[in-house]
Amino acid sequence: MKATDVLVKCLEEEGVQYIFGIMGKETLDFIDSLSKSKQIQFVNVRHEQGAAFMADVYGRLSQKPGVCLATLGPGATNLLTGIASAALDHSPVVAITGQAGFERQHKESHQYIQIVKMYEQVTKWSIQIKDSQSIPEIIRKAFRFATMEKPGPVLIELPENLAAQMIPNSSIPAAPIPKSIPIIELLQETASLINQSLKPFIIVGNGVCREPMKDELRIFIDKLLAPVVHSFKAKGILPKNHPQNYYTFGFNERDEVLKGIEESDLLIVIGFDFVERLPKEWNKKKRPVIHIAAVPAEIDEYYPLKMELVGNLEQTLQALNKLEIFPRTWVPSENLKERIEQAYQLQEGINESFSIISILHKIEKLASERTIIISDVGAHKVSIARTYQPKQPNRLIMSNGLAAMGIALPGAIGAKLACPNAPVICITGDGGALMNFAEIETATRLGLSFIIIILNDAKLKLEEEMMMKTFHNRYGTAFGNPDFMKLANSFHIKGLKPVNIGEFEKMLTEAQLKNELTLIEIQLDT
Repeated sequence: MKATDVLVKCLEEEGVQYIFGIMGKETLDFIDSLSKSKQIQFVNVRHEQGAAFMADVYGRLSQKPGVCLATLGPGATNLLTGIASAALDHSPVVAITGQAGFERQHKESHQYIQIVKMYEQVTKWSIQIKDSQSIPEIIRKAFRFATMEKPGPVLIELPENLAAQMIPNSSIPAAPIPKSIPIIELLQETASLINQSLKPFIIVGNGVCREPMKDELRIFIDKLLAPVVHSFKAKGILPKNHPQNYYTFGFNERDEVLKGIEESDLLIVIGFDFVERLPKEWNKKKRPVIHIAAVPAEIDEYYPLKMELVGNLEQTLQALNKLEIFPRTWVPSENLKERIEQAYQLQEGINESFSIISILHKIEKLASERTIIISDVGAHKVSIARTYQPKQPNRLIMSNGLAAMGIALPGAIGAKLACPNAPVICITGDGGALMNFAEIETATRLGLSFIIIILNDAKLKLEEEMMMKTFHNRYGTAFGNPDFMKLANSFHIKGLKPVNIGEFEKMLTEAQLKNELTLIEIQLDT
């Protein structure tokens, strides 16, 4: 059997349904093998960065690795940004690249660079296949590494001279990753610490979205009755109107939640990744920490550990919930919850202006529990993180660790393939949109339907604000834009341009009812 036929069989064993990428000379054998698969669909994209973003979002929502493909040289370098984003957001991704044959790797050669060495900084594991018969072991290990906590990307490099070799037909069946929980003595000691505190404060991070454990977390929160905040990527773990919901933290400016953290005497930190926000930024008073996560805590002066519960989050919280934990009802001073709601503009106004905030209120009003919002990076991402309240966890997707512009549009493709029955809305600035706008052709070719909202102000607004604050000028922040309505028409998709908030609400309502790809341009004040 050809080596790439075995590779495809191993991918099928792992449950792969889609591979996003662009072929090249060095991956032709692999594409030929893929063409014979009845399970895996190759999604040929317009740029490898888009392929990596699709695999990233697909992996987050399906909770199994997204797979992307590139050839050697520029294909591999184009893929790199999306892989780095997956690494810092802990998304399970398997990247496969072609490579020059062994016969020319020892010398200067056309398009040859050391891909494995380049990717080592942004993957959990990077490996070149040196023996084609090792393919089954490498694939099994790659998928295992990608999904083990903390999840992340891995790289498999296939040299061209190995692709067509004939090898035995074999694969290694996928096996579940074992789950563990802390010993009972640690759980009892943790319950005792919580019961001794007067003002515990719960902080929830990205890790809770990687495991199906919302019920156990809600039981713990309702049992303790302490204030709860979440990171950008953990939004939706509590309903908007839940009495313990103190919303989001992690902002550079006007982070109102910090006052509640400072007033507490114990921080119960659940599933938090340091890449979301370093403790120095939110625990300046070094409040003691109970760390509950799948992996041990990093050492940090501003993260003073009193106790660590390391293991499967769902089962750990389930065991903790069986112990006696007394309610620790307390309310942060100075009407903190109301101040947060006002600062984050969480309530819809009666006569709202045509702004990003009013747009978010309308989206939130019309969104179902299943609606997935994909946010690109820019000033609007900060507004979304503050204001928009999803109705379920893992329904708001953004690049936050690397904060890579351009993720929204390809990410919407990954989201729609992972959750075909869920409504998907991608919100992007004009800068991020044009980075991967060509992937609209990919979406139309696949017959996907979702809504693209482009916020058009012809500038990098966040950078403009920082330039004005620091240097009192806007140099380098403005650019020109095409006619987005004509551009939408050129891709044979519907383009809409509302002029006020009422028109936007009507257009969004109609777009959600229709099964078609729709672009809505919002002209913001420049």
